[in-house]
Amino acid sequence: MTAAAASVVAGVALVPNWSAGAAVTDDPTVDAATKATFQRLADAVFTDRTQALVDGAAKTETRHTAGFSGTVRLSGGQDRQQRTALDELRERRGRLARLGETYRAGSTKVTLDATRVTGRHAKVAVTETTTLTYDKAAAAGARTTGFQAHHELTFTAGRHGGWQLTGIRDTDDGYLAVNQVATPSVAKARTTAEDDGPPSAARAATSWPAPANRKNFSATGYDYKAMVAYAQKYWKNYNPAYPDFNGQGAGGDCTNFVSQALKAGGWKHVPGYTNDFHKWFGNSDIQSDSFVGVNEFSWFALSSKRATSLASVYQLDLGDVLQMDFNRDGSKDHSMIVTYRDSRGVPYVSYHSTNTYNRSVASLVASYPKAAFYAYRT
Repeated sequence: MTAAAASVVAGVALVPNWSAGAAVTDDPTVDAATKATFQRLADAVFTDRTQALVDGAAKTETRHTAGFSGTVRLSGGQDRQQRTALDELRERRGRLARLGETYRAGSTKVTLDATRVTGRHAKVAVTETTTLTYDKAAAAGARTTGFQAHHELTFTAGRHGGWQLTGIRDTDDGYLAVNQVATPSVAKARTTAEDDGPPSAARAATSWPAPANRKNFSATGYDYKAMVAYAQKYWKNYNPAYPDFNGQGAGGDCTNFVSQALKAGGWKHVPGYTNDFHKWFGNSDIQSDSFVGVNEFSWFALSSKRATSLASVYQLDLGDVLQMDFNRDGSKDHSMIVTYRDSRGVPYVSYHSTNTYNRSVASLVASYPKAAFYAYRT
């Protein structure tokens, strides 16, 4: 997605001046036991959201958050928001099933990264790691999809002691985890001079099934397996040889990640001015706008003939690129790279912001039915 001005080391950009596990001296105090309960409640919240997507879970559904009724619990307002989120995720599960995709199991683990108390409010930063297991018969090969997301939880102290969870904020750029219901962030459109004439990408259809359009893996000289291997290696453990733009407030790290994978597979630098979309380059010190920006990448890829538009998202294959425009305003918001394609012809993508591996394109279509999709053959 659109790059931010500054870079950080992966996994460190949480909240400035927070200290994981540090003693809190403000009144009321938060001791180690209370922090542990904050963590367990956060785990329960996101576990419930994950389980709402699992096929058959509704038959034996027990909300994990229901066990919190004492000194740390959901507020009334947050409880209503959680119920609404679960209803929306169950509807998403139904849309996925109609596309032939189901999950037979889900696992969520939440770790507490930092706690800060100001007056009667506690801000708690957590990392959620979730894995969903595809139904084998439906996915025909891909066993799991997973992601790692970061959240900020707000707890408010009551007059008689105890804490209520009053707010949840996703702190990654994108809001693209499969169990998230927040509205995706929209990248700010970048403008270019009229006489530059950037090419327009054709929208891709999302209906299933799609006409066949097999990829010729030997036609370009690129190593698509190397692209996939790179994405699998660095989808959550970021490559320190490049800056990390996730959480920097200007769109995230998604296009930067896609460009790195393409570079690993043989895309060569085209040096020049950073704001010239006909150029493409990126390293630890400098990156062209086309290397890190969603729209600029599309302009470069099409104008350089390194990519062509596909008619359907289901024609994507290994090393191809998928982009989304969430609000259909003509400015693309998110980039992903294909890392798997199953025997039914369904592609799976990996991406940054939120860090995700092997998420099916069917899941994206079901989760964002109003978005515009753009598919590129690389």
